[in-house]
Amino acid sequence: MLPHEIERESFRLIEAQLEKGRFSPQEYAVALRVVHATADFAFADALRFHPQAISCGIEALQRGCTIVTDVRMVQVGIASALLERVRGRTFCAIGDPQVAELAQRYGITRAVAAMRHSVPHMQCGVVAVGNAPTALFEVIRLVREEAVRPALIIGTPVGFVKAAESKEALLTLEVPYITVLGNKGGSSVAVAIVNALLRMAVQGKEPR
Repeated sequence: MLPHEIERESFRLIEAQLEKGRFSPQEYAVALRVVHATADFAFADALRFHPQAISCGIEALQRGCTIVTDVRMVQVGIASALLERVRGRTFCAIGDPQVAELAQRYGITRAVAAMRHSVPHMQCGVVAVGNAPTALFEVIRLVREEAVRPALIIGTPVGFVKAAESKEALLTLEVPYITVLGNKGGSSVAVAIVNALLRMAVQGKEPR
């Protein structure tokens, strides 16, 4: 089978098992991509959407906003061809020497330091945290204490230490979010969500 045939068959098999009734059409498009990326239908039960998450995310992407990521793995997974069509950009500070210096100076993780360093790029943009719970906790703190206002927070950190707690905390924010409950998550999940939203953003900009 050719690559496009494999992908088409994969989505056919997923759609045959993934119940549509629990999602709006746009949420279903996101869930479909997440299940495809993980081969795990349990994510369909774990996904949580703020009521304005899809609309705010698409609107921000159509404006050509910046997508701030916690790690390079999320950054490089974002579909560059789709991003170019909405004239957006990505920003990831985790490897910046200033971030390493900030982390050492204040005794914080590099993930936390990277989020603080990324604040100017977060305003009205999309934040995608796929790896580090500490990064998501810091984004939540920035929203609560420093009036940082992303258009959308995608929070899917993975792990056994504070990952579930960071995502539970995200559910308490008024800022739009998309997340998955529990310990599961990861960079591939964050990427799948971003790319699903980018596809919808591009489709919405194309002339009818």
